[in-house]
Amino acid sequence: MAVSLDIQSQINSGSGKPVSESFAPDLIGLDRNGIALELEKLGLDAREIRMRTGQLWNWIYVNGVTDFERMTNISKPAREVFSNHFTLRRPEIVSEQVSTDGTRKWLFRFTDPAHPALPPVDVETVYIPEPGRGTLCVSSQVGCTLNCSFCHTGTQALVRNLTAGEIIGQLLMARQMLGDFPGGTRPDNGLVPGGETRAITNVVMMGMGEPLYNFEQVKTALLIASDGDGTSLSKRRITLSTSGVVSHIGRTGDEIGVMLAISLHAVRDDLRNELVPINKKWPLKDLLEACRTYPGLSNARRITFEYVMLKGINDSDADARELVRLLAGIPAKINLIPFNPWPGSPYECSDWDRIETFADIVNHAGYASPVRTPRGRDIFAACGQLKSASERLTKRAQRELETKTGPDS
Repeated sequence: MAVSLDIQSQINSGSGKPVSESFAPDLIGLDRNGIALELEKLGLDAREIRMRTGQLWNWIYVNGVTDFERMTNISKPAREVFSNHFTLRRPEIVSEQVSTDGTRKWLFRFTDPAHPALPPVDVETVYIPEPGRGTLCVSSQVGCTLNCSFCHTGTQALVRNLTAGEIIGQLLMARQMLGDFPGGTRPDNGLVPGGETRAITNVVMMGMGEPLYNFEQVKTALLIASDGDGTSLSKRRITLSTSGVVSHIGRTGDEIGVMLAISLHAVRDDLRNELVPINKKWPLKDLLEACRTYPGLSNARRITFEYVMLKGINDSDADARELVRLLAGIPAKINLIPFNPWPGSPYECSDWDRIETFADIVNHAGYASPVRTPRGRDIFAACGQLKSASERLTKRAQRELETKTGPDS
């Protein structure tokens, strides 16, 4: 199709001159409306905006293209204008670690396009292969504010929220690394699904950060991920895990519609206050009421309750029976998670016999209670072990460091 007069006139008039990449809008992370608004700024008419939006969407989210020159069904003059005005940013890969069990952990580096003078930030993203499926664990923040005492990520101060582009960028980059885009090549290790099976079949928002403290950006990213004409992941294959931000649980069901997981970990408020301090703001009674009224809740769309097994802390028979009582009437599955140790952690994992006894009590009450097999422990990629190097020193801490080592150390 011939390029429109609007595009051609921009080229002829010189408005197609490159925009500094630091300030050029990034199309990755924009939904269709967002892309259309950026095209409208170029002066395109409504008809062409619709056409170009569809083309760009397909190339970005279906084909995983990061170079406008590869968008072969778009005319060369139009590609030139897009290249001069927009970017398609993907994170830098700082490192990739592969566990003995096939789990992969990437350290991705992002530069904030709105604040290019700020230092880049690093986040960890984990891929867990299983027979016939693969799960990607995605981060929503750099660091965390929740200070859960059993979680390594909770020892890292919050640096900033991730943008929708940085959240969906983890999925796009992982798909690229796993050969999950058309024409891609799968790693030849026998662990990543091959043939017609996607490498990434499931996404869990269980990485670094509390997703519901970054609601709007997470919402945009997950709606892109679940778009039937884009990345096309079923909402039943996307799970958002929260530590209990009650104010946004209903909105998650209404506005995103994905599966919900709750980081529970205790059946008494006094203990949960210690393990998951957000419980002081939203105690168990409020949290469980929000779960009972979660939009779309049914036996087919159960809530997953995550329960980390801590030796001598929350693993007694009485704890198991109280867990069953608390969840009565809620369609639920209970994931029992053997505690994954990290340097300096104050807890130990429950003995295996204790975990099995706990699971039996829950199972006999009619709840599925699988014990999650620890994955990626040897590369600190297991649940609760993620932590990047992007910790922000306070001015006081920085002064103390300089006093000890000198300002240029």
